[in-house]
Amino acid sequence: MQAPAQVPLLYRDFVLREDEASDEESSSWDATTGRRSGMPRMMYGTAWKKEQTADLVYKAIKAGFRALDTAAQPKHYNEAGVGEGVRRAIREGIVRRQDLWIQSKFTSASGQRGQAPYDPTSPLKTQVETSILSSLECFRVDEDQGPYLDSLVLHAPYKDDASNAQVWSCFEEFVPNRIRYLGISNLLSDSGVLEALLQQSRVKPAVIQNRFHAPTKYEVELRERWCTDAQGAIIFQSFWTLSANQDMLASTAVEEVAQEAQVTKTAALYCLVIGLGKVCVLNGTTRERHMREDLEGWEQVSKWADGEGKAAWERSLTTFKSMIGQAD
Repeated sequence: MQAPAQVPLLYRDFVLREDEASDEESSSWDATTGRRSGMPRMMYGTAWKKEQTADLVYKAIKAGFRALDTAAQPKHYNEAGVGEGVRRAIREGIVRRQDLWIQSKFTSASGQRGQAPYDPTSPLKTQVETSILSSLECFRVDEDQGPYLDSLVLHAPYKDDASNAQVWSCFEEFVPNRIRYLGISNLLSDSGVLEALLQQSRVKPAVIQNRFHAPTKYEVELRERWCTDAQGAIIFQSFWTLSANQDMLASTAVEEVAQEAQVTKTAALYCLVIGLGKVCVLNGTTRERHMREDLEGWEQVSKWADGEGKAAWERSLTTFKSMIGQAD
């Protein structure tokens, strides 16, 4: 019997189960629950899609995306539309719910601009519970099976530790059956928020989702402190990866990978960011052609970097790290 082909490193899911020694050798499937246990390294971002959300999510899944990022924040996200797109893809047999990694966010009242999916005058615990239940209902695909989220992210931390602790404690009540993993976004590296959560929480943060751009020095310090194999299972999710870094498309590292692996410069940039370590990139393209190019390019670079292009890939990655101030 022929052994299954090894999945290239850049293309392997991150497996977040604490009992796994390394994501490099782990399965992407949880045999106990039948759900996807691995987070893909490229995630479709659904912000600002408005009435096009359902159609774009469906097209993204059809193109090959298996991870989706949304939020219970009506000003910027159409969470119900994301769920509609997912159900359409499931009805057509493109995927099953367990094939997908779906991530949502709880957004505080101050970030809702008057459009909260909960009563902003209600107690904080009620706000959190109402928001989570609303998100879960958006992803109900089977009347006989309760909906679940693969990950839930605190969209932005509160200014006080007490509120962060209360929100996180409420999150934990839904883990592991209805929410599998927790995370935090828009985190300032020197705020002390993550340290407090790691010390006080029962369910530790598994995700940090921040901007990847020059004003934050590409979060090198934060990533090196919290998102390395030596530091455990925290995955860095990069957003604004393309929109804030258009100049990088003309960089030597990106041009070399694009030329050598025969992919677009956009795909080359995404792959170099993924190659930095425990990084998942958000991709919010609205064009089907770009969806396919980015996904196919990611797979193509992954195979090339594991094979004939290994030396060229390592050289380009070293150049890219130097460009953003990250040690090799």
